[in-house]
Amino acid sequence: MKKLNILLFLLLGFSATISAQTKQITVEEIYRGAFQSEGMQALRSMKSGKQYTILNQDRSNGSTSLDKYDYKSLAKIETIVSSKRLEGIENFSSYEFTDDESKLLLATEVEAIFRRSTLGVFYVYDVATKRLIKISDNKIQEPSISPTGTHVAYAANTNLYLFEIASGTTIQLTLDGEKNKISNGITDWVYEEEFGFVQAFEWNSDGSKIAFLRFDETKVPEFSMDVYGTGLYQTQNVFKYPKAGEENAKVSLHMLDVKSKEISKIDLGEAYYIPRIKWMNNPNTLSVQTLNRHQNHLKLHAVNTKNNSVDVLLEETDKAYVDITDNLTFLADDSFIWTSEEDGYNHIYLYSEKGPLMNQITKGSWEVTKYYGYDQNEDRIYYQSTENGSINRGVYSVSSSGEDKKELATEAGTNAADFSSDFTYFINTYSSATIPNTYTLHKALSGEKVKDILNNDALKAKLSTYEMSSKEFSTIAINGNDLNMYMMKPKDFDASKEYPLLMYQYSGPGSQNVSNRWNGANDYWHQMLVSQGYIVACVDGRGTGFKGSDFKKVTYMNLVKYETEDQIAAAKKLSELPYIDENRTGIWGWSFGGHMATNCLLRGNDVFETAIAVAPVTSWRFYDTIYTERFMRTPAENPGGYDDNSPFNYPELLKGKYLLIHGSGDDNVHVQNSMRMIEALIQANKQFDWAIYPDRNHGIYGGNTRIQLYNKMTNFLKTNL
Repeated sequence: MKKLNILLFLLLGFSATISAQTKQITVEEIYRGAFQSEGMQALRSMKSGKQYTILNQDRSNGSTSLDKYDYKSLAKIETIVSSKRLEGIENFSSYEFTDDESKLLLATEVEAIFRRSTLGVFYVYDVATKRLIKISDNKIQEPSISPTGTHVAYAANTNLYLFEIASGTTIQLTLDGEKNKISNGITDWVYEEEFGFVQAFEWNSDGSKIAFLRFDETKVPEFSMDVYGTGLYQTQNVFKYPKAGEENAKVSLHMLDVKSKEISKIDLGEAYYIPRIKWMNNPNTLSVQTLNRHQNHLKLHAVNTKNNSVDVLLEETDKAYVDITDNLTFLADDSFIWTSEEDGYNHIYLYSEKGPLMNQITKGSWEVTKYYGYDQNEDRIYYQSTENGSINRGVYSVSSSGEDKKELATEAGTNAADFSSDFTYFINTYSSATIPNTYTLHKALSGEKVKDILNNDALKAKLSTYEMSSKEFSTIAINGNDLNMYMMKPKDFDASKEYPLLMYQYSGPGSQNVSNRWNGANDYWHQMLVSQGYIVACVDGRGTGFKGSDFKKVTYMNLVKYETEDQIAAAKKLSELPYIDENRTGIWGWSFGGHMATNCLLRGNDVFETAIAVAPVTSWRFYDTIYTERFMRTPAENPGGYDDNSPFNYPELLKGKYLLIHGSGDDNVHVQNSMRMIEALIQANKQFDWAIYPDRNHGIYGGNTRIQLYNKMTNFLKTNL
């Protein structure tokens, strides 16, 4: 009897071990952070190039500290400041050094406005004296310390202010700011969303001048959203939102002399958009990028602030559009490095300070994806590219002549570098589809690894107890192109069986979903579905990025037409595989991907049986000017491009099962898109499922929202696919 008990115990133990090794991921685990990876938060090199700083959080008590580390030894040298030692501050969420690193700007009580814009309470911290100075009792935007470390410029209530640190006095610099009319130094909604910046003012190198943009939104139509909250009556959020073809803000460039406080306007001619301003090393010269409304003619100007004269350094035109980047870098003599798709791929160019081209530094049928910087002492340019395949990223260096290229971190997967300020070292962040982020220290000149810093072995060990499937990368021949693809199959995959197929995509211009890197929550959700017997596949069709400008821009004037055709054709081809059940094919996506999922279900109603569309665009007429007109021009110029691929114009094509989801507080893709789709389907007498998430923005998150959302999507697939 004793032997039987022992045997039973061993069998139970063995069974428990097997069970522990084959657990299935749950939605609750994903969205409660069970699989979060560790990282190095807000890592910045110090001026010496020998140390770096990291913002650390003590999860036990919520306090934060800014800690200094040595590159060579990786040892922590000191804590520069800790919120535990600061009276009245529980924690701070970001920091910024003055140029001489004697002071810090600390952000507290930060609250979001839109995607990138925030309000917060800010302090100046003196590193030597440990004195803490509050800049304003009210919440402010985008404070910036002067290069001299004596003043802080910031925005509040659509005006610019100047705070003198020594005296604690504040001066209001602009007086005409008014919500939804005039904004000084802070971008409007559409610039923030589509040109990717909020702070529209910049100090020059000696702190004597501030250049800023002024947005006159008077004629821009207003958009309003009901905010339901928890009160008896709902309120409204009203803001200016220029939809395709409508009036944009009139944007102008202005120059403030800090000493006299005088403001002058800079004449940029017929500039329609001003997507970037950047000071050169010469404190009297400002660079300004301007675009026409079609965004196919870019000019880089040089403004001489001694007399406000303007010269054009270079011009770039394109038959479709010109992308705006942050890659412009001025060297010591104000010659500059610039990236461009001029030869059909994104590459690095060197120009003289007066504008003429000196050299195209990189060349080839691959793309530069990040420009890291230039080491003048060694004449080395550092960059990231797709030289080892469009789904991978490697780190390289090359001389300004384009010769002597070196591979610094090129293991298959995604490598991203953070260089010390003197380019002695770089910290490489590496991941792949199977390896979470790992951090290693390297010598910049040779790429030689010096030390391991941080890995996510604990996460890997945890995931090893779950049922995980690998991504199988390949290409698929569709409509004359070899498209990048990955597929995830169940762990116990049996080629003699048939499985339902769920396709996932985004497909927006220049995007990439098929990439060899560690992805976040959606990948975990896909793993969960795969463990439940689905095959998940993703195909990057025409219009996506990192395969040359022709491949990316082929969708110009016809957004979602060719993209939809590629997804339908890919689904047909995958359904021919013996292990795919051709009668159980689904597709899902978010935002642009939601538009795609909807179009695929309608246009491909003989291919797809089900679709989930989250926060979808359903007509480009409803979307903003800068994004939409970049790819489509205006509705007046291209009515067919806007209407021929708008799914609420052909709701009668719906045959399969459709789940439509939107947040009522989506300031980006307005819920109007889904409401119009819903009404069209109702009038076509089509049955479908839908959900509106009150007050949730484009990300649809907060509290248990994501858990409820992904459980809803999971249950929908279980029932209908």
